[in-house]
Amino acid sequence: MDFVDTCYLVEHAKGWFLWDTGVADSVAAMPNGLVPADPKAVTWRRPKTLAAQIEQLGLKPADIKAMAVSHTHPDHTGNVELFPQATLYVQKAEYDWPGANNAPRFKPSHPVELLAGDKDVFGDGSVTILSTPGHTPGHQSLLVKLPKTGAVVLSGDAVHFRDNWDNRRAPSMNIDKDQSAASMQKIADTLAKEKGQLWINHDKAQRDSQKMAPEFYD
Repeated sequence: MDFVDTCYLVEHAKGWFLWDTGVADSVAAMPNGLVPADPKAVTWRRPKTLAAQIEQLGLKPADIKAMAVSHTHPDHTGNVELFPQATLYVQKAEYDWPGANNAPRFKPSHPVELLAGDKDVFGDGSVTILSTPGHTPGHQSLLVKLPKTGAVVLSGDAVHFRDNWDNRRAPSMNIDKDQSAASMQKIADTLAKEKGQLWINHDKAQRDSQKMAPEFYD
């Protein structure tokens, strides 16, 4: 099956905020994508680089002062270091989670704000990081309140596809099934409270129905 991997750039009066960074831009130069050794695994493709998409909006990476990733799987962190100056908001549980060969998941030099739960990024309720563990130890989702569109929750991988949301299914790769279920319920409660929409990160059918940059939601 085909699925997608979306990054979101949020414009706020206090500055630009980037949510997730996708597959590494270097994959765009691979004619057949990044093909895994295991034929059953995922082949990554990058038709456009994140850097080029940001440039298309008239911005430079240095213009982005704050960012967050939903979690530390490489299809979400591939371009974190395009923005070495941007403060990275990440749950401490995720930051401390050992990577391959116990390697750190981010460069120690990258400016970071470690979280232990939800975070109102700009202090006005417009952009709120929601702690939604289960897929990984410190997974997080994002609530964005837009003036015209209304409230939107960006799922990260708390939800992968519409089917596993509708049926509250947690993938076997998730590190904690009970946390995954609790996080889906937290998202459902947030959507009900805010009368919001759920944008599911990897769901191609939903993504294909949405506006993409340089178009925008306001």
